[in-house]
Amino acid sequence: MTVASTAHHVTTEAEVAVYGATGAGVTAAVTAARAGADTVLLEPGGHIGGMVSGGLGWTDVGQSGAIGGVTREFYQRVADHYGAALWELPGPEPHVAEALLNQLLEEAGVRVELGHCLTGVEMAGARLTGLDAGGGRVGAATYVDASYEGDLLAAVGARYRVGREPRWLHRERWAGRQPATRPSRHNFDVLLSPFSADDDALLPLIRHPALDDHGWPEEHAGQGDGGVQAYAYRLCLTDDPVKRRPFPRPDAYDPRRYELLTRYLAAKGDSITAGSLMVLVPGLLPGSKTDANSIGPVSLNLLDGSNWDYPEADVDERAAIRRRHLDYTQGLLYFLVSDPGVPRHIRTEMRRWGLCVDEFADTGGWPHQLYVREGRRLVGEHVLTESDVFGGAVPDDVVALGSYHIDIREVQRTWQYLPEYSRTAAVFNEGYVSVAVPAYGIPYRSLLPRREECENLLVPVCLSASHVAFSSVRMEPTWMCLGHAAGEAAALAARHEGIAHDVAVPALQQRLVEAGQVLFP
Repeated sequence: MTVASTAHHVTTEAEVAVYGATGAGVTAAVTAARAGADTVLLEPGGHIGGMVSGGLGWTDVGQSGAIGGVTREFYQRVADHYGAALWELPGPEPHVAEALLNQLLEEAGVRVELGHCLTGVEMAGARLTGLDAGGGRVGAATYVDASYEGDLLAAVGARYRVGREPRWLHRERWAGRQPATRPSRHNFDVLLSPFSADDDALLPLIRHPALDDHGWPEEHAGQGDGGVQAYAYRLCLTDDPVKRRPFPRPDAYDPRRYELLTRYLAAKGDSITAGSLMVLVPGLLPGSKTDANSIGPVSLNLLDGSNWDYPEADVDERAAIRRRHLDYTQGLLYFLVSDPGVPRHIRTEMRRWGLCVDEFADTGGWPHQLYVREGRRLVGEHVLTESDVFGGAVPDDVVALGSYHIDIREVQRTWQYLPEYSRTAAVFNEGYVSVAVPAYGIPYRSLLPRREECENLLVPVCLSASHVAFSSVRMEPTWMCLGHAAGEAAALAARHEGIAHDVAVPALQQRLVEAGQVLFP
């Protein structure tokens, strides 16, 4: 990201500018506007809501008592829309979520600008004075980076990390690369060769490990490797024949891409079902729909490592990575309904399902948002770590609670030699970690870049946290609560020279509590 010239024409001025219309971006903008700040919300894409409206129908709540403020208000509106009690439903249909988020923005008077991709920033020392997005300049007193990728924090020159750190950095048990022997329902329980039977080439959708001088994998547990947990498209599917759109044959479909899945299905035989490959629960969501999530060793998660570059990729590179994920997803679904190598009972089961004719109309029924489970992570005034999370600490400057378990999805599909099987080369999925945590406080300092880097920016999504701690925080309701905190702080800062670091924390906490935010377990 380059710093833009200050000669650009001023097209928009505001007290608070929020970049990224994720769920957190919406709550930040709504909160700032309700606090009386003139607020603009900028979004690179064509929709608001991020994953909340982009396919993630299931709501990853954790402890419901930890969710308050504007976030709780949104989910109460979801419940009211369907005539249900709060938290009775797993979540809303995507189009309903987007409509209700738009309703919040309209009622608060937030100016929403879609199709505004960040191209540069203007800095005066440690102060962000303007950003260029969508061909125009936006100036504000205080800014919020609510993007999944952390593009604005990177543009201003704030320190950040991508992917897994080594175990020693923060003395975290669950940091770094995980051992291949860790069992989980997301891994293979049969031995499968990673190589083609014809020429010993590596099969598609497998990431080649680093090899030592003897050609053996040399990656070790606890190493930091910058690995980013899997991305996917979370699908809104239906088994209602009236609403169902059959999975189409992709233009670039190649069944050979799914050779590993063919081997896995053959090895498992009749013991496997479609529900072993992805979560398919009839009626999970209202409207006879379900949120198809990844489960099993071969699933909607693409594990070839192609997403590791996504957080720091440019616009074209990100588009190519999203296209790769969509091609994989479309091909996988067509493969499961059509390929003769797929057991008949799975093909029959999958044909019950299809895309929803009343969802994602402008993208052919496919979600408009890639599930970017993690992007950059700020290295700010305080780095939230495993010890903070597992200890259930509530710091003096707490602005929101986290309570969801550590949820690190698979990071890569790779292979290693197994000594217990005469050094047989076997495929495995590496990186999955799931560990329960108590409710814990997230400090205001974790939303702030270091003062000398940028003094008027708040970061509620790509906040300052280790990879392990981030993997608990990264749930949409928690991010939305952090967005609420960032919006309140931004409005307070905008009235005092825009400096986020000088916001009086007790005053901020009082405002948050008055708005229903939960600060103590």
